[in-house]
Amino acid sequence: KQLLMVAGFERYFQIAPCFRDDDARADRSPGEFYQLDFEMSFVEQDDVFAAIEPVLHGVFEEFSSWTGVKRAVTPAPFPRIAYDEAMAKYGSDKPDLRNPLVMQDATAHFDGSGFKIFAGMIANDVKTRVTAIPAPGAGGRAFCDRMNSWAQGEGQPGLGYIFWKDGAASGPIAKNIGPERAAAIAEQMGVSDGDAVFFVCGDPKLTASFAGSARMKVGEDLNLIEKDAFRFCWIVDFPMFEYDEKAKKIEFSHNPFSMPQGGLDALETQDPLTIKAFQYDIVCNGVELSSGAIRNHRPEIMYKAFAIAGYPPEVVDQRFGGMISALKFGAPPHGGSAP
Repeated sequence: KQLLMVAGFERYFQIAPCFRDDDARADRSPGEFYQLDFEMSFVEQDDVFAAIEPVLHGVFEEFSSWTGVKRAVTPAPFPRIAYDEAMAKYGSDKPDLRNPLVMQDATAHFDGSGFKIFAGMIANDVKTRVTAIPAPGAGGRAFCDRMNSWAQGEGQPGLGYIFWKDGAASGPIAKNIGPERAAAIAEQMGVSDGDAVFFVCGDPKLTASFAGSARMKVGEDLNLIEKDAFRFCWIVDFPMFEYDEKAKKIEFSHNPFSMPQGGLDALETQDPLTIKAFQYDIVCNGVELSSGAIRNHRPEIMYKAFAIAGYPPEVVDQRFGGMISALKFGAPPHGGSAP
């Protein structure tokens, strides 16, 4: 489809049967599935979003009541959430927005506190953060103990918590950090009597997924998940690169053929791990429906991006010769997606 853009086709779409040797996925038929695949020249991210949002909204609006229940569908324009924000607030790059719970950073309340486990981790590693998950209406210790047992069943050492009862904070953490810090947590999280807050401590790169699972578990067990609704959002500003701890090298984090935000200048002057890409996912109810991107249509930018990830020019020429040769003839900016 990118070669069609290079060839001078302004816009393209197909309803395509896809046969892929992919790992099995619960939300995808094995081996074969269909996509609405589209690509457009001379567009920016906003143009791609404007093209597909009315289609998806219309399809879901029309067919969502086939089971006999009319479901609410997010109207266009869909909310846009930056990748870093999604991981911090929801612990996932495909957040289920039917769940109203939003996680927050509570590190400052534990730094230098009497809760030695968290305080020690914060003191020993600058990457350590404490993620707080509100639980409105959780009640007392019984719910908290069930969540702690669930966490242990997930292979975690446990799940810290504070619950509020009779105007006071309760539980082992509350006892160790004291009433002033507990009150500050309650104010930040917007909780009061009858509510609780759960805590996950560690490097967010390692703990975000578990914290996100805890957020969904709390939402489900407290019956907070919105029923009969399809809630869409775009996840934007994905990181262009990530550091592979095993290989001890920088790798592409998503789609290597995406345009880096800031172009060649960003690749030459920024820390690679701070560079964002014009990549985006469309998500509905916690399911990724589609990935897309504004493509990298400049050969010099592509060579530099691949060089950062450890691929010299001759490897790019060998592995992606057709694409890189076509781009050298002069390609329009182009982008698309394929739900």
